[in-house]
Amino acid sequence: MSTRTAATAASDSVPGVSTKARILEVAAALVAESPDGDVSTRAVCEAAGVGAPALYRHFGDKEGLLSAVVDHGWDQYLATKRDRRPGTDPLQDLRDGWDTHTEFALRNPNLYRLMNSPVMRTPPAAALESHEILTSDLRRAAEQGRLRLAPELAAQMIMSANVGVALMLVSRPASFTDASLSRRVRDAVHAVVFTPDAAGPRTPAADGAEGPQVPATAARLGALLRQSPSPAFTPAETGLLGEWLDRLSNTPPDDTGPAGRPAGGRRS
Repeated sequence: MSTRTAATAASDSVPGVSTKARILEVAAALVAESPDGDVSTRAVCEAAGVGAPALYRHFGDKEGLLSAVVDHGWDQYLATKRDRRPGTDPLQDLRDGWDTHTEFALRNPNLYRLMNSPVMRTPPAAALESHEILTSDLRRAAEQGRLRLAPELAAQMIMSANVGVALMLVSRPASFTDASLSRRVRDAVHAVVFTPDAAGPRTPAADGAEGPQVPATAARLGALLRQSPSPAFTPAETGLLGEWLDRLSNTPPDDTGPAGRPAGGRRS
């Protein structure tokens, strides 16, 4: 029994679905399945069961088709945001908005790369709508006196950082493996954008737990150790100490367990 692909399923005739919609659904499915996120018009036509003239009549050319796929992707992304009712805390809405943005990218890596490709010369209207939703939440924060910058500049900073980290996560997953990276970049950007009392949740160190100075100290000591290895240690001991220091310096404060040990971390 052969396995049906998403593109094959999308090509099935469904009453009431136009040829244009079927081509678009198939193209979006092929983009998602493609190893490199690229598709050919021939493959789209074959999967959709239409001739090339039909594709060109509805979309003009391959760029027009991909632009329509991008619009479709932005509509998917905005589906929940459009119906979202603003909460009482705009900062929480902004934190949630960042997280859902990253989650969408991770669920749709090929589509997300295409949505933010420089090949798409004209930003779709939905991308501008997404930016306006972000700016609107920032205006609410400004009205509460919790914003350091003008909402428009803050929106540009947050969107640039959110898109940047999401693109790294989906484009270079072998290098960007830290599951907490997006949240840590989010909190760093928010600390610059928001007033100190509103920059984000603070997790005080528990009694006996590592304080915020421990990661910085561990990072500095690890760098010094690599620069000038101590003769007091064997190479194996130096490597083990470096691993421990890296673990300390890379552990977010709110991911620590008892006595500052990373939750679920290994014991030697």
